[in-house]
Amino acid sequence: MRSTTDLIEKIQKIKMEKRAIILAHNYQRPEIQDIADFVGDSLELSLCAAQTDAEIIVFCGVKFMAETAAILNPDKRVLIPDRNALCPMAAMLPAELVKFYREKHPEAKIVLYINSLAEAKAYCDAVCTSANSVEIINRMDSEIVLFGPDSNLAGYTENSTDKRIIPIPPFGFCPVHILFNREEMLRLKEAYPDAEVMAHPECTSEVCRAADFVGSTSKMYKESLRSDAKRFIVATETGLLHRMRKARRDAVFIPAYDEAVCVNMKLHTLEKLYLSLVHERYPVVLPSWVMKKAREAVEFMLETRETPLTKTH
Repeated sequence: MRSTTDLIEKIQKIKMEKRAIILAHNYQRPEIQDIADFVGDSLELSLCAAQTDAEIIVFCGVKFMAETAAILNPDKRVLIPDRNALCPMAAMLPAELVKFYREKHPEAKIVLYINSLAEAKAYCDAVCTSANSVEIINRMDSEIVLFGPDSNLAGYTENSTDKRIIPIPPFGFCPVHILFNREEMLRLKEAYPDAEVMAHPECTSEVCRAADFVGSTSKMYKESLRSDAKRFIVATETGLLHRMRKARRDAVFIPAYDEAVCVNMKLHTLEKLYLSLVHERYPVVLPSWVMKKAREAVEFMLETRETPLTKTH
């Protein structure tokens, strides 16, 4: 086992030699976030993947995120350090189920959360993230929109639009965000009355109603920078708190549930990242027809965005 310092030096060296870029989601281990070139949510990382001139993209996130990077970069090599980093929620909506709902509701448009499989994206009209779901839904030229796989995000989005949203499947969920509960949120609010309470829209509606601020991980992070509060209660995967604490050393960040950990996100380690760069493993490879069709849906999401990218270091 190599030392942490040795690994970091080797990773930085080989990254420069191979003209590689390291992207890390907000839920990654602290040491992975610290060595990444960019840290962000799914939308920010998709934008970065679309704009980078790197020859190799090493994606530290779950597989659907690396697939999105590959879809946007058909001529680049996209690697994921641990190929078992899968998203359980994405698996709740296979392509066959998307086709089933398309046939059942031919009058509706289909918008899939970016947290979905590449093949499923190939059968939808547009992709969205938790940061822009309302914007994308409102752009659909249909009063009925099928939305999946997260039913909580579907409900949250419907409350902010005039469209009728049908969740597909009816009860899709994130195994981490489903862990938060309203009673614990209220208990924490009583214990820390000066705290600002944040929640991710993948949480249940009851949890979101108990929060002062609801938004994607990027929106929660930006809110923590804007807010005058000195204490925050955060209802999302605990990895985000590392980034928040680095940026606001004058504030206290309290996880709404200590065990809200996505084990799949945490599969990536410095050792695996190093080996991925050295041996260029594990490449994300998708069928050409999936790449083409899914790219249309992803580009629909990105075409009106002008979000600037900010380097983490």
